[in-house]
Amino acid sequence: MTLISCPECTHNISSAAVFCPSCGYPLKITPKKRRKLPNGTGSIKHLSGRRSREWAAYPHVTRFSPNGSPILGPAIGYFKTYEEAYQALILYNAAAQIPKASNAFASSNTSTSLAPQYQDITFSELYELYYYNKFQNSKKKFSRASKYSSNAAFKNCKVLHNRRFLELRKVDLQEVVDTCPLKHASLELIITLFKGMYTYALQNDITEKDYSKYVSINIADDDECGVPFSQTALETLWKHRHHKDVGMILLMIYTGFRISAFQTIHYNRAEEYFQGGVKTASAKNRIVPLHPAIRGFAAEFFDSFLSENGMRFQPYKCRKEFYAVLDALNLTNSDNGTKHTPHDCRHTFSWLCDKYKVDELSKHLLMGHSLGSDVERSVYGHRTLDELRAEIAKIEVPICR
Repeated sequence: MTLISCPECTHNISSAAVFCPSCGYPLKITPKKRRKLPNGTGSIKHLSGRRSREWAAYPHVTRFSPNGSPILGPAIGYFKTYEEAYQALILYNAAAQIPKASNAFASSNTSTSLAPQYQDITFSELYELYYYNKFQNSKKKFSRASKYSSNAAFKNCKVLHNRRFLELRKVDLQEVVDTCPLKHASLELIITLFKGMYTYALQNDITEKDYSKYVSINIADDDECGVPFSQTALETLWKHRHHKDVGMILLMIYTGFRISAFQTIHYNRAEEYFQGGVKTASAKNRIVPLHPAIRGFAAEFFDSFLSENGMRFQPYKCRKEFYAVLDALNLTNSDNGTKHTPHDCRHTFSWLCDKYKVDELSKHLLMGHSLGSDVERSVYGHRTLDELRAEIAKIEVPICR
């Protein structure tokens, strides 16, 4: 056992530690226990010797010897991991299901063009197939956060877990969203899950109709609420611009990007602009020229987070640092008494655009706002990079005065 340095706080700790005892930084991910197969599903065995596919999946035992010992049938396949064998058994059992003739609903409402082996599949069983296809049987790599979000959304649909998927209608899906007590962001994840599952079901002839496209969120987007930083608060931030992590706050304030956008944002060093965005079609991939006063922060940010193995920016960690900086500078609360959040930086950018007379179309393009039914602006409204740069330059910063 040796001592290693914590990558978060640099304290010396044991190499066997699961997390840093000083700062709580996770060092090792405790492996999850293997999921137990449902009764009657079959079995999975680990084969001895050196094999490329060391896990064998066997169907449910139906034959027994005279002394009562189970007689194992031929394996349905051999797999590299236990999880692959697990998913193969789920698929095997789903395909083996035959709709009951007495099920009047199935006989009268299920099209013959659908795959018959899936007509009794439950919401949970379909999720297993969808999850495996998206996260484990795909060459595309997904973050742990994406997998966690999918599983969290699934757990919030508990009322549907044992329901037959083909029986579900828009009202069933809408009720899940309407009765969920969580915030707008969690409801967005539920709808994303519905859309993903229905897309998978359509692609595999499990259903003929996508009810997810009719589901909506009927509460205000609480993520969009916020209060701009005051002029006095901005002056304090610029006064302490050399303080660790203040630069990141100023980057968010003078670009209008959401904190999550910085995970994938593109930085053009030659032209000095950011390109990216999240949430809406209008916000994604937009270009925002960098105000001259924050270009140094942009270079510092990307030199820090692109130095090893690509982007390592973590929004949850940045949020933690955001609150710590505001607390240290006595800027935790706004003039209205509400606690400042990272999204207040975006509200501050909008306020600055208004204060320094950035033209309205440029402001909408810079913030990624939808132009809605305004055909003239949405179709014919354009701004060049130089024109956007000129509008951004209108915004004054305290150190330039």
